[in-house]
Amino acid sequence: MTSQKTSQTMKPATAAKKLGVYLEATPEEFREAPVTRDQLNALQSDPPAWLRDLRRDGPHPKQVVAARLRVSIGGLTRAGVTDPLTTEQIDALKAENPDWLRRERETQAEVRREAERAKSQPE
Repeated sequence: MTSQKTSQTMKPATAAKKLGVYLEATPEEFREAPVTRDQLNALQSDPPAWLRDLRRDGPHPKQVVAARLRVSIGGLTRAGVTDPLTTEQIDALKAENPDWLRRERETQAEVRREAERAKSQPE
């Protein structure tokens, strides 16, 4: 007797996070139904136009905004940046380079240097 294998599913929020997109900006049909592992793999290997557009133009979730600005998510929060930003808004922030952004980048660079130093220490 063989049992039928069911496909693993995930909530749309989890799939959006794995795809690096802001859930609220995805199409309604994506937000309303569970996503199977096979569907996620298909979206990653051959992204439809809406996914390519979201990845290119945004709005982007905070983890993507933080990565593009080279700061931590905590740094965004300290600066009061709590809403998703578009690529255009991120580029404008980079061009403006406000004090908070310089400070948070320095902090992030120091954290990375310290992590690298700790990693290279013999145990």
